Parts: sequence; C-alpha cells; structure tokens
Amino acid sequence: MTQNRARTVFLLAHTGRPAAIRSAELVVKGLLRSGIGVRVLEAEAEDLPLPDEVKLVKEATPQCLDGCELLIVLGGDGTLLRGAEFARASGVPMLGVNLGRVGFLAEAERDDLDKVVDRVVTKAYEVEERMTVDVVVHQNGDIVHTDWALNEAAVQKAGAEKLLEVVLEIDGRPVTGFGCDGIVLSTPTGSTAYAFSAGGPVVWPEVEALLMVPISAHALFAKPLVTSPDSVLAVEVLPHIPPGVLWCDGRRTVELPPGARVEVRRGAVPVRLARLHHASFTDRLVAKFALPVSGWRGAPH
Repeated sequence: MTQNRARTVFLLAHTGRPAAIRSAELVVKGLLRSGIGVRVLEAEAEDLPLPDEVKLVKEATPQCLDGCELLIVLGGDGTLLRGAEFARASGVPMLGVNLGRVGFLAEAERDDLDKVVDRVVTKAYEVEERMTVDVVVHQNGDIVHTDWALNEAAVQKAGAEKLLEVVLEIDGRPVTGFGCDGIVLSTPTGSTAYAFSAGGPVVWPEVEALLMVPISAHALFAKPLVTSPDSVLAVEVLPHIPPGVLWCDGRRTVELPPGARVEVRRGAVPVRLARLHHASFTDRLVAKFALPVSGWRGAPH
C-alpha cells in the first residue's frame, strides 16, 4: 500500500445526477482505502459526501490536474466532453464512467465501479490518443476566433426561419454549395455523435480521417464526405444572409457573421483516454445501439 501514497486521481462528476453522487462516493472511498489521493473541484464538493482526506481545488484550470495520474469522469456525454477539455489542456488521461444514455467516450458503466477502482489501483489500464480538430474562423481575411473539438465543429443557422447558405471546400478547392441547416465537421470519435444523427457514416476510432456531413441540405448532391486526416476542410458562409453560429462539441459557441469562413484541420493536441479492456469497437457499437445481430453464426470453421 505504501507505493500508492504518492499517486493522485482527479474526480469530475455531474453532481446534478443522484447516480453520480452515489458513484463518486463509492469511487472516492475505494481509492482512499488503497492509499490513492483524490482531488475534487470545490464547487462540486458541496454536493458530494466526501471524506476529509479529499483535496479540494478552487479554480477549474488545467493546472489543477498537475501531478495527477488520471482524470475520472462520472456522467453523461456532456460531462465527458467537459472532462475532455481538462484532459486535453493538462495531458492527463481521462477515464469515463457512463451515467447517461449512450456514452461512447466512456470506458465503463455505473455497474462497473468496483472494477474501475481495482484497475486504477493496480494500474491495469492502457492509454490511447484520440484525434481532435483545430478550428479557425476568418472574417475579411482576419482570424477572429480559434477553437478545437474532440467530436465535432458544427456550422449552423442561427434561426429557424431561413436556411444557411454555404460553399464547402476541401484542400483549397470548392466542392459544392447549397442551403442547409448546417454542416458537421467531425473526427472519427465524433462520427457516433452529432455527425451520426445528421446521417454521417460510423468511422472506427483508429481510422485517421476527417468527416464533412451536411445537416438537412436542400440539394441533390449533399452526401457525407470522408477525407484524409491531413486535409483542410472549410465552410464559407455566403454574404447577404442572416448570421450563423459555430458550436464546438456542443459546449462552446460563437456567432458567424455573413461572409465568415470556418477552417478545420487535424488538431495539434490529442485527447488521451484510459482504456480498461480490449473490447472491439464493433462490440461497443452493437451494445450501445442495441443492434439486431441474432442469427449470427460467425466465420466457418
């Protein structure tokens, strides 16, 4: 037990969920019993029944994870994406426990909490890197906004009454233009999120690629496109139309004035995810969407 005393884990939870409060209590107690320190944001600690040994952190900055081995996140997709912001900025791997509906970013479910604690204590996990995208917004030739996303950057119309008129570009060449509700510029990780809902393909996470998926396009050719990870995707919002909006991971937003240009390229900084097992993405996909596979007999022997 002595060898674990210098180890520290940061815990991030959706304290608005009763399940998250109960789960946090179980995880904290299990880690402390094994001599692993726990840090929690002071604002969240007010809603959690935490022992005195837990260290409280006042400011939610990347530096609050300094010296931490892992970031454990308890919650749904929104909470996991919030955790991804901490993970990317700090370089600390994120281990997600799904307390929501789908949770493709999560590595475990709420019924696996004992396993999660045991794997953390014994360091029985691996770390993989997930591709991100860097986002730049230009206006009149000037850079007016920069951002990033783990799942997707979505260019959308700001109001319900009119379509967003756009021209799509890949690697400096125009592809097509049309009116639509928006465009999703996605990573493979995000292919099971907003891009999936918009009719995009499911891309296995280990595939390096970028996706461009129209949302309710008023056009004959408005198919999802999959490009090289080294491509630069661009969406130009045509002048003389109402402004649009840019959403990154559904969490950060900025207005796009008419004539704005959004460029998306492979991110310079990945998000590191902790993995507890080697289950294939195919099995995860089938389980998450409850896909009908009855009758499958496997390869002939």
